[in-house]
Amino acid sequence: MTFMLWTDQLSVGLPHIDTEHRWLVDATNRLHDELSQPAPDHAVVADTLHGLMDYTVNHFVGEESLFQQLRYPQADAHRALHDRFTAQVMGLIQDHEAGQDIGTATLELLKNWLINHIMVADKAYAPFLLAASAAASARRPARVLGRKRPRAWAHKHGRARRQG
Repeated sequence: MTFMLWTDQLSVGLPHIDTEHRWLVDATNRLHDELSQPAPDHAVVADTLHGLMDYTVNHFVGEESLFQQLRYPQADAHRALHDRFTAQVMGLIQDHEAGQDIGTATLELLKNWLINHIMVADKAYAPFLLAASAAASARRPARVLGRKRPRAWAHKHGRARRQG
């Protein structure tokens, strides 16, 4: 049985972000599968936790880079959520490495945090990022491959326009 299901309700409408969120859901399910074993393999749990942590941090860096690039006004508050979650997961990793049982509490933390964070914080930024990205694309001049530059451009830049 799958511990955490990906549904369309979790989609924020940004394909690359949704792909990363799906990976996090799948990794949480892999951790659940291992922790559900009668005798979970300590090394497998550690590898899965470290993989989750690495991927999560990279995901956060990507989101925060978009926030900076597109000047998302709630970036600092969102970054604070990321920082708190990162600290919690680091604590779980340390507990696991110290030999403590992290089972159910870890899974519930991951599942609840992912669902709540995506449904509230991430869905709050999605409309802003989509609109800002569309506006930035509209401001960029379209360039058609193989199109000659207009005569005025060539004259202004001291270049003769190629005939052909």
